Amino acid sequence: MTLPTTMRALLLKNDGYARSHSGTVLEAMDPYVEAGEIDVPEPGPRQVLLKVKLASINPSDVMFVKGLYGQPRKLGQPAGFEGVGEVVATGDDPSAKALAGQRVAFATGLTNWGSWAEYAVAEAAACIPLMPALRDEDAAAMIVNPLTALAMFGIVKDEGEKAFIVTAGASQLCKLMIAVAKDEGYRPIAIVRRDDQIALLKEQGAAHVLNATASGFARELAAVCQEEKPRILLDAVSGPVASTVFHVMGKGARWIVYGRLDATDTVIKEPGQLIFMDKKIEGFWLTQWMRSGTPERRMAAVMEAQQRFADGRWKTDVTAVVPLGDAMERVADELAKPNGKVFIAP
Repeated sequence: MTLPTTMRALLLKNDGYARSHSGTVLEAMDPYVEAGEIDVPEPGPRQVLLKVKLASINPSDVMFVKGLYGQPRKLGQPAGFEGVGEVVATGDDPSAKALAGQRVAFATGLTNWGSWAEYAVAEAAACIPLMPALRDEDAAAMIVNPLTALAMFGIVKDEGEKAFIVTAGASQLCKLMIAVAKDEGYRPIAIVRRDDQIALLKEQGAAHVLNATASGFARELAAVCQEEKPRILLDAVSGPVASTVFHVMGKGARWIVYGRLDATDTVIKEPGQLIFMDKKIEGFWLTQWMRSGTPERRMAAVMEAQQRFADGRWKTDVTAVVPLGDAMERVADELAKPNGKVFIAP
């Protein structure tokens, strides 16, 4: 296969981290990325070059391009953390060569060659050969959300309590987690911000769905916590809502933060609970989970995620597939729509 020397991509306009917080909503693409043309990169010894078919847009991507993620930007490099594509060139290491010609889900990690481009570079170890039955939409969102959902549900199982709480309950990640919980007899309590999401999540397996904007939220939450006695809060939001939830939870509660969709201050309402009620606050980052776990644990999660998509237990809800050439104008508006994922198609 003859490869082009240049490619189209959405390139980062800034370096490093932001000096001020600009919020967690992508109000427009232009302040952060620009459409451009750059050289097609060459893979290193343990890397592969992918012709991108679809690239996912996750909340972590939005935080990254705005300079608010735990990884610095690199001016002029493509954005985008994950996608699906065909391996069209490889490095010399056997681990890379083994992927030649395959359709894979991939994460770009620290390569600084993101997926919002016609071609991307990824470490061979960050590529997942795919079952033929998987849709590109499911494959392009195979890593960040599904593996996080399985990893955090594993924390719930280890805790031993059937009930647990999730914020951003209507997010793609939480819908995946709710489906797993339903299959295994657990009782997720989902926190949302819209009444029209309540029936949807109950149908998918949530035991309770509470609207954090409702006037009686704190009272209803306290009643649910008294009934279900959840000990795990899996929090993608932080801010006042998460503070309220953690405050109401009982002795031994663990607040596990994996996102910050609310940029307002996060207050611990009663620090004494950390002392006298043995409550704990901690973080979760999929990258660290992948690095710290055994290969067997990672492979089990990868295989379970693929099987769930292949047999229909999981499905990625799609808001829009935006052509790369239209992304600068359309992506921000598409991301503002609720309940589904947005993809870029080079």
